[in-house]
Amino acid sequence: MTTPRPVVHAAREQVGRLLALVPYLHQRGEVRISEAAAALGVDAAQLDKDLRVLFMCGLPGGFPDDLINVDLDALEGEGIIRVDNADYLARPVRFGPSEAAALVVALRAIEQNASAETREVVERTLAKLEAAGAASAAQQIHVAAEDNPGEELLPVLQGALERARQLEISYYVPSRDEQSTRVVDPRAITRVGDATYLDAWCHTAQGDRAFRLDRILTATELPDAVSELAAQPRDLSAGWFRGEGETVAVTLRLSPEAQWIPEYYPVVDTASGPGGTLDVALDVASEAWLQQLLFRVAPHARVVAPQEFAESFTANAQATLRLYEGTA
Repeated sequence: MTTPRPVVHAAREQVGRLLALVPYLHQRGEVRISEAAAALGVDAAQLDKDLRVLFMCGLPGGFPDDLINVDLDALEGEGIIRVDNADYLARPVRFGPSEAAALVVALRAIEQNASAETREVVERTLAKLEAAGAASAAQQIHVAAEDNPGEELLPVLQGALERARQLEISYYVPSRDEQSTRVVDPRAITRVGDATYLDAWCHTAQGDRAFRLDRILTATELPDAVSELAAQPRDLSAGWFRGEGETVAVTLRLSPEAQWIPEYYPVVDTASGPGGTLDVALDVASEAWLQQLLFRVAPHARVVAPQEFAESFTANAQATLRLYEGTA
């Protein structure tokens, strides 16, 4: 039996469930909400909320005939899901000339700076569009990407990697508005998302670090050979910032009024908390940034872990409150 995943209060997760739910229902006609929840990996209460959002979705215009119809009487009375007026989601997508051109241009822009794995997917998608004749309108379009900041340092960084030499870099950390000079053992240059990073062992911090190229101000190759700590590149398939490097794993407990946070900030995990709260885990690079966020949403969020962050925020909040009391 499939164990339902924790409730995830994120718009992108909900959209994904709704897009999967409509074709699923089209194949079956109707289905019990418990069965659909198990198939989608969520609990029935969350799926009920999703269906009430689906009830307000449909084609542009927003008139009753444009919207997807969810039989709420069957849902509330029998626990059965019935959906109609959503046939367009079950039909193959057909692009018009302008839509195809926009899609091809976007894919070509992504292809230029993508990782090898992403580039392979993009190339396969472009090949399918061209085979279907959908890309003909965009054949004459050339997409030139702008130079990325920091790429002028690539020859120095790559030279140090090839010769297995240490680097001295000047690095800017925007979350702390600090500039520091560090000696590092370079491992690899890797692109993650929209940014290029230098993966290295930092002798100054005595730990693994990922340095964004657009934040490396200067780089100088040193005569010293790298240490054994830089012998092998790290496995970064789960991403750079999973509780290591310059980040600290923090868990926040959010009341409903603050549950917009996972919509705006990248989080590692979410789980239902007591009394309608939501526990979110995120990697924080700056305690000062976290305190600014907490002041913004107070009193609807609190730090569950680590305890020292909770105590620090409480002390700062009390000190701030005393300033107001003094003024009064």
